[in-house]
Amino acid sequence: MDIESELYKQNPWWEGKFEDKSIPREIYLNEIFKNIKSKEIIFLTGLRRIGKTTILMQAIKQLLTNKTKPEDILFIRLDSFNLLENSVHQLVEEYRKIHKKAVSDFFYLFLDEVTSRDNFEQELKSLYDNENIKIACSSSIATLMRDKKALLTGRTKTIEVMPLTFQEFLQFKRAKMSKADKAKLESYFKDYLRIGGVPYYVLTEDRAYLNELVESIVYKDIIAYHKISGEKAVKELFVLLCQRVGKPMSYNKLAELLKISVDSVKRYVSYFEKAYLFYVVDRYSKSTNERVTSPKKIYIGDVGIKNIITEFKDLGASYENLVFLKIKDKNPNYYLENSVEIDFITKDSLIEAKYNQELNEKQLEEFSAVKSKKKIIANGYKFFLE
Repeated sequence: MDIESELYKQNPWWEGKFEDKSIPREIYLNEIFKNIKSKEIIFLTGLRRIGKTTILMQAIKQLLTNKTKPEDILFIRLDSFNLLENSVHQLVEEYRKIHKKAVSDFFYLFLDEVTSRDNFEQELKSLYDNENIKIACSSSIATLMRDKKALLTGRTKTIEVMPLTFQEFLQFKRAKMSKADKAKLESYFKDYLRIGGVPYYVLTEDRAYLNELVESIVYKDIIAYHKISGEKAVKELFVLLCQRVGKPMSYNKLAELLKISVDSVKRYVSYFEKAYLFYVVDRYSKSTNERVTSPKKIYIGDVGIKNIITEFKDLGASYENLVFLKIKDKNPNYYLENSVEIDFITKDSLIEAKYNQELNEKQLEEFSAVKSKKKIIANGYKFFLE
């Protein structure tokens, strides 16, 4: 297939054929359009299949609605088999030929799966420095982003796409209700605890889809990408981490269980983090030494994935995980003092996640004693509607 017909196929709006029926994810569209006038390259990143490509398409739809000319928008799926031989620059040149564009003409460039190209950062830097365009990209592998973004320092705005929030989940389930529908909300929240927030899985509840997603993250983004020979250990570690969500864990203990070195465990966990599959939380402490040597707590990028692995048993752990995902951008630590643990402490809040439970006496005492601007006991769906 020649480049021109492939570009026409990927940019149906050039021929007035574009239809996008997806459910808009306003949180990210607002973020994109807040930054649409700046020169910075927008990077959408996050777990595989969390909806990044769909959000790029929604942004294109919004530009068209805002009267941007269709020929001023170029979308390229960079992992497309038919374009693998061509550099981004060659594709941009081809686009200019198709639409008779001068080098000085402004346009929007959307690059999907940008990190599938080895030298994406040089290409982006050159486009950023020499062209009059606005670039937005998507990528699933944070490793590449973090390793290679040095060339792009000061030129990017990164937006991490998270699983659906509870409000988005209700939208995807087409649940119409008021805040007074307590029993109905409770029932949907139980579904949210079980299903999580991977958009396609929320719409279909197709377990095979989620299993296949896990396989593809573990194999493509971790084992294949990092050329790991001991794939059995990686898969077993993945299962162990799913079982330990919300519980303090020590790398030494995991290494002992898996019969591999502590260094390997640390390395594999960091790979999971870079694929947005798990997040590691440190203990709160003013002493760096204590923070580094204390056990870590681990949370998964999506509770639906955990439930596929462990079955839908530990509701408390799933609930705590959802609380973590909601407050993740506040960089929480966990709090442990006098053998009493409180789930999260941030710069201005102390938060305990208790799904349909009360604090015990010791926790209550510690919770009262800690100095913090806000003290929150997250106890059900209400925390997720604030």
